[in-house]
Amino acid sequence: MTPDRTIGSHFVAGILLVISASCSARSEAQPASQAAAAATPTTAAATSTPDPAARERCLGVADKGIFSDLDERVQLALPADLEPARASAVIDRAHHLVVLSVDGYPRKVYPLGGAAMLSDGRFELALGPGDRDELSPLLAEARLREGSAGRDRDRDGIPDPLDILVGAKKAVLNAAAYTAEAQGYIKLRYPGGDVDRTIGVCSDVIVRSVRNAGLDLQKEVHQDIQKRRRAFPMVRRAPDASIDHRRVGTLLPYFKKHWETHTAKLDDPDDPLRPGDIILMDTFPSRSGPDHIGIISDQLAEDGRPLVINNWTNGTVTSEMDLLSFVPVLYRFRLPP
Repeated sequence: MTPDRTIGSHFVAGILLVISASCSARSEAQPASQAAAAATPTTAAATSTPDPAARERCLGVADKGIFSDLDERVQLALPADLEPARASAVIDRAHHLVVLSVDGYPRKVYPLGGAAMLSDGRFELALGPGDRDELSPLLAEARLREGSAGRDRDRDGIPDPLDILVGAKKAVLNAAAYTAEAQGYIKLRYPGGDVDRTIGVCSDVIVRSVRNAGLDLQKEVHQDIQKRRRAFPMVRRAPDASIDHRRVGTLLPYFKKHWETHTAKLDDPDDPLRPGDIILMDTFPSRSGPDHIGIISDQLAEDGRPLVINNWTNGTVTSEMDLLSFVPVLYRFRLPP
């Protein structure tokens, strides 16, 4: 929630999905027979469904973003029953990565250099055994290429929209507390300023997640206000780089100008929700305009809608919550490719 403003009457218990184990060669749930099979090459034409329990325990990639101490606890989920026809991948040799896309949108990244081989007839990939098992039913030669997977501001090989999601997952693991201190005015350094990582409001989740992709919202919003002051009527005094970017109402004009605008509908087949999308919500229906902000997660609620990565109100921590079932979404934005 915006600093100096509380949530009102709505409240929902946060769903905190934490991968607590550090990265390892294989999951503890992976049978020994699967571990032994890691040394045997597998073709991408395999049609067996991978066992979710056998996947790697973390992404295992080098991420240049926030909270590097949490990198070994971050994992992402692919859509259930993902059809191979929806999947494609890019081999980024420069960064020793494979980036998997679903419906043309980057969804997960895999490190190269493991002991399990995956071959599609043209390429041979050295992967972790869990990653090999997850990718083998999805990849075919026609949907696998070498090169770059998309715009990558911090040059770590992870495309920006996916990097935002990775940052948001680290924010969940960090579990910053929504406190009275976080709601107040805190003097920040500029650029690259942030409140202490143990605390934060809803906007701080966005600032941190986007910074994971190499984009400093504090600097971007401050410079935008200086250039387009009339577009920010809520900034009544001189621009203040310590607080302006931490207010939902101030973020809205920036996103409208500089990010892709997508439909706020939750069920539009022509413009579906994507993990990493930023949504602005209305928790006070009696008041006009958005007052809360979050990021679409890769995890789903029981009704099949995505959870929202956010920090809700006093007493909560950054977590993945089922908000879309009852909180109206007013705006949705995506970082341009």
